[in-house]
Amino acid sequence: MSIAPPSTVVLDNRFATELAGLAIPWQAEETPEPRLLVLDEALAAELGLDPAQLRSPEGIRLLTGTAVPDGATPVAQAYAGHQFGGYSPRLGDGRALLLGELVDADGTVRDLHLKGSGRTPFARGGDGLAAVGPMLREYVVSRAMHALGIPTTRALAVVATGRTVHRETPLPGAVLARVAASHLRVGTFQFARATGDAELLRRLADHAIARHHPHAAEAEQPYLALFEAVVAAQASLVAQWMLVGFVHGVMNTDNMTISGETIDYGPCAFMEAFDPATVYSSIDHGGRYAYGNQPAIAEWNLARLAEALLPLLHDDQEQAVALAVESLGGFRPAYNAAWSAGMRAKLGLPDGVDATVVSPLVDDLLALLHADHVDFTSFFRTLAGAARGDAEPARRLFIDLAAVDAWVARWHALGPDADAMQRVNPVYIPRNHLVEEALAAATDGDLDPLERLVAAVSEPYDERPDLERYAAPAPQDFGAYQTFCGT
Repeated sequence: MSIAPPSTVVLDNRFATELAGLAIPWQAEETPEPRLLVLDEALAAELGLDPAQLRSPEGIRLLTGTAVPDGATPVAQAYAGHQFGGYSPRLGDGRALLLGELVDADGTVRDLHLKGSGRTPFARGGDGLAAVGPMLREYVVSRAMHALGIPTTRALAVVATGRTVHRETPLPGAVLARVAASHLRVGTFQFARATGDAELLRRLADHAIARHHPHAAEAEQPYLALFEAVVAAQASLVAQWMLVGFVHGVMNTDNMTISGETIDYGPCAFMEAFDPATVYSSIDHGGRYAYGNQPAIAEWNLARLAEALLPLLHDDQEQAVALAVESLGGFRPAYNAAWSAGMRAKLGLPDGVDATVVSPLVDDLLALLHADHVDFTSFFRTLAGAARGDAEPARRLFIDLAAVDAWVARWHALGPDADAMQRVNPVYIPRNHLVEEALAAATDGDLDPLERLVAAVSEPYDERPDLERYAAPAPQDFGAYQTFCGT
């Protein structure tokens, strides 16, 4: 591997040195004809990186991992995980590399990580590569999630490699460079626990506390406080997903972060017609990761984290289990509180409205949305007009007009704030038909549709002229939608 990236880039090797038992030093495969497709210049600036340098040949080599700064130690990270409920003891970065950590303009440590950079010892028969379409999907959706204010890993750049990737058909290859608070996962702790090395597990927990939840270090029981912090972060995160209709699609334990960020945008999508059973992933045959199941799956995943942490919680296993169970019990109240507060905001309701009034109002609304297959995003956006006295646009979304009129009357009597509603209800999300249109065009070499889509979803709350199609649900002829993980 050559050492000739932009001279101003400094990458630490903290994970590689502190947690050597969870990392294998590795290097990215050379790229035949690298070409930058997209670059988030605002994110680059946050990271203290010069966008012009990143666009240079040397910068592109950094973004593909084929040239790294002196002192960096790229590694493939080890982790285990429950995938669709079945435990896999050795997963890891099969087609990814942690290039290292950098310090952003605010002094925060963040990972610079690649996806699609070639086979690693964790590849398990895979080719280690990625195609342009799935990597650009992560770019689009993570840009949208960040703009919506939802904690997320962020795509810095996608570089076409000039290499053909073989899936169902030959596709152009790409490498995604993404940034995260870290790539520590529930599965990382599962792997460390499975090694039987108590010291490694302890060092991992200490690393996670220092990196993400430093207040836990001051607690009487720091490792229990770490677990409780992750529970709280995930309860908040999943509530935010649910409030915008986001369906992750593959909530395996190796796809749940310790930081509370959304990670791994594989078969993800945004729900259109409201239905708790919504599934888009082609491999989720039983609906395990359906929209409505996401809170329960998050709680299940956190139980697996608790199991991994047991040796650190108490020397006596029964007491450790009791502590873990009690702390896990905090997930549902935290999730319910976040969901309720979010729905109250989406409906523009004053703080003084009693929860005993809000809860049935929300339940009745969701039943109406489900019964009439109403578009989730469009409804909440148009409802702001009803708060100003024009209920007709929202009303037209329903079949049962008498039922929706009765509901609107109940809601309107509570004095909703239309301006507040528009600040929390997006007009633009990555509509599935527009994502597919943009990815298909980009795969064929035309990035214009992708750039227009990114521009729309990067300012999701500000309605703009000439962007009507980005606010509209899919046309009837779009049909049933399926997403694929890209491997």
